[in-house]
Amino acid sequence: MLFRGDMQTSFLNDRQIRPTEFRKWADAKRQFTHREKDRLKVEELTESIARKGLKKPIILGISDRYPDVYVADGHHRAIALMELGARSFPFHWYWIKSFGVRMEHGPFPFDVLTPANGRPVKKPSSWW
Repeated sequence: MLFRGDMQTSFLNDRQIRPTEFRKWADAKRQFTHREKDRLKVEELTESIARKGLKKPIILGISDRYPDVYVADGHHRAIALMELGARSFPFHWYWIKSFGVRMEHGPFPFDVLTPANGRPVKKPSSWW
């Protein structure tokens, strides 16, 4: 069974958990606002999450190559959560390594998110 945790929505920022498909979260918000299909999707998700909560977890990736944590799947859900001011969201996570992707069954290494400077720290080799 995949690990499912809860992450603080405040970590969805340009320093800690970044969007993969966009340079910054503001870029994602801007594109989603200007493209009707994306805007409608965010509106639908915002209404649904406000009524029932977020059921489908956001997928987070941690890169082995670059010291980044990012949203791999769930950009529209992330924007909806931010607009709602949600405190937390459910998530699954995986490592991206030179030899492939591994979905994780254990807890997320929260120490890869450092509040002081917003950059992930080097991961101990024991995590591999």
